[in-house]
Parts: sequence; structure tokens; C-alpha cells
Amino acid sequence: MASFLSLFLISSLTLAAVLISVTGETLESDFLHHKKEKLTHFRVYWHDIVSGQDPTSVPIMNPPKNYTGATGFGLMRMIDNPLTLAPILSSKMVGRAQGFYAATSKEEIGLLMAMNFAIIDGKYNGSTITVLGRNSVFDKVREMPVIGGSGLFRFARGYVQARTHVFDLKTGNAVVEYNCYVLHY
Repeated sequence: MASFLSLFLISSLTLAAVLISVTGETLESDFLHHKKEKLTHFRVYWHDIVSGQDPTSVPIMNPPKNYTGATGFGLMRMIDNPLTLAPILSSKMVGRAQGFYAATSKEEIGLLMAMNFAIIDGKYNGSTITVLGRNSVFDKVREMPVIGGSGLFRFARGYVQARTHVFDLKTGNAVVEYNCYVLHY
């Protein structure tokens, strides 16, 4: 019985791999042959609201109780942050940054950022870009890669540059300017 299950599993995985590679190759070839790659630049303001009655960033994991460092190592926050055209929260919202960030450095305040910029306005409405990278928050400019996207940003690649616009020490709230440079079809 065990050998039958092993043979069945191996056969199923092999068939799945063949179907995926054949289907994927055809889809990519057809899609890419008819499209021209272009570079899109846009700037948004990311509002990380950790205080008040309606925070957009909430802790999902705190540092271990026995950790005494000052970097917050181990802290993780889930986000659904507004993306606006100007640094003021009441300005036009064009999307949401959805994902998480986690304090991953014991030596400095360095974050792992994993988030989708979900666009809800204009030409790119319904499209996303995915950002995954390291954010050394006290650096003047931080660069993180764009590793993919959806909708009009399908096959996206590129980078974002983050600059802190405002950080409120009392509330912990922050506004960060993101300049996004995205190659896509």
C-alpha cells in the first residue's frame, strides 16, 4: 500500500509539473509577444496609524518578554495603510498598503516589509504591486524591490524609494513618501 501511495504521489506531482510548465510557457509567450514593456513612476504617501480608535497598523506579535534590546526585534504588525496623493491623510486616497512589517534586526531598527500596494483609483484601479525588502527606518532614503504585481502591473519588477515625511514620537504614527518605479507590460 505504501509503495502504491508513493507511486501515485510521484506520478501526480510529475503530471502537475508538466502541466504547469507547458501552460505557463504558452501563456507567457503569447502575453509577452504582444506587449511592450514600459516604466511607470508614481508617488504616494503611506500613512502608518498605530494609535487612536481606528489604527491601520496593529501588532500581531510582540518581542519575547526576555528580550531587552531597544530595536523591537521580534515585533510584527499587520497593516492596511492608506496611500494618498499628498502627505495629509485627508488628501485623495488612491490605494492601500496591505501586508505586514516585522522588526528583524537586533542591532538597529530594521524592518522586513512585505506588502501589496492595492490601487483603487484611476488607470491602475484594481492593480497591485508587491514590495518585499529591508527597511532601515533611520536611513534618509530606503530602497526596496518590487517583486511582482497584478492587473496592469502583471510581470512587474522595479523598486521603491521610501523617505520618512513625518514620524510622531508621541503617537508612533508615521507618514512615508514612496516613489515607485515599476517596469511592466
